[in-house]
Amino acid sequence: MIKTVQSALAAAALAVGLATPTLAADDTAMTREIAPGVYSYTSGGHYHSMFVVTDEGVAAFETVNSKHASGMLDAIRTVTDQQVTYALHTHNHWDHASGGGVMQEAGAETVMHRFAAEWLAANPGRDTATPDIVWEGARRDIALGDVTIEAHYLGLNHGLGMTVFVIPERRVAYIADLVTPNRVMFSIVPDFNIKEWERSLGDILDLDFDVAVCSHNHLPADEAMNGCTKTHVSEERAFIRDLRNAIFAEFEKGTPPSDIPTTVALPQYAHWDRYDDWLSLNAQRVLLDIWMGPYPWVPGQ
Repeated sequence: MIKTVQSALAAAALAVGLATPTLAADDTAMTREIAPGVYSYTSGGHYHSMFVVTDEGVAAFETVNSKHASGMLDAIRTVTDQQVTYALHTHNHWDHASGGGVMQEAGAETVMHRFAAEWLAANPGRDTATPDIVWEGARRDIALGDVTIEAHYLGLNHGLGMTVFVIPERRVAYIADLVTPNRVMFSIVPDFNIKEWERSLGDILDLDFDVAVCSHNHLPADEAMNGCTKTHVSEERAFIRDLRNAIFAEFEKGTPPSDIPTTVALPQYAHWDRYDDWLSLNAQRVLLDIWMGPYPWVPGQ
């Protein structure tokens, strides 16, 4: 088992390294209105942000990094001359929580859950900035013009302080990392509590929205700009359950645990992005949770 884990980690490092140029690709930036006054934005690659325009200011969701945040500011200025009032972060990971300084310099206040803010204070990245507004608990509402920004902390599912944002008046949401349309789990599934992730997906289905922007969307580029829906949330949850069930099926067959990651197949998902590269890594991680218990885990989160 240990040798298998080491091999999986080595393969994961290679896979992530090979994936980096794709994720960082400098493709043509795109902006699209997906609901009245609500826009999806990408600077290229597979990072998608969102901004909401009101008559009292603009709320921007997920700054990603300084280059991406600067591009989003340019996109906002082509739509409105309203001030960017808030820039909201979903969680602590550097590839999402960087670039806040660009928005602060433009006059916005950056917003982050306490768990994410505390982690970033202890582990600052080269492109991160101290948030202006730190909130705690399970829910925080921010009024801006004619909309309410609902910040929902759903627990220890991925990273720290992971927040799903909902704008009920526009029936839109912003979801980072928890839902990735048309793609299997990310590599070795780092910093995910898989059972809590599965539970959180059920909570997301209960939120009040019709369309969302998913930070990573592997649908065809033009389709991805239209956002994601609760169908994609349900598909994400189904993949987790199908993978777990497939592993248990191998247990029933008597397949040695060390062989299961490379034995499991989910042909119904073979068309999803990274299936060939990452399915075995996904299976290894889920298997380890079954074998050892879920991680990470922190009381009270």
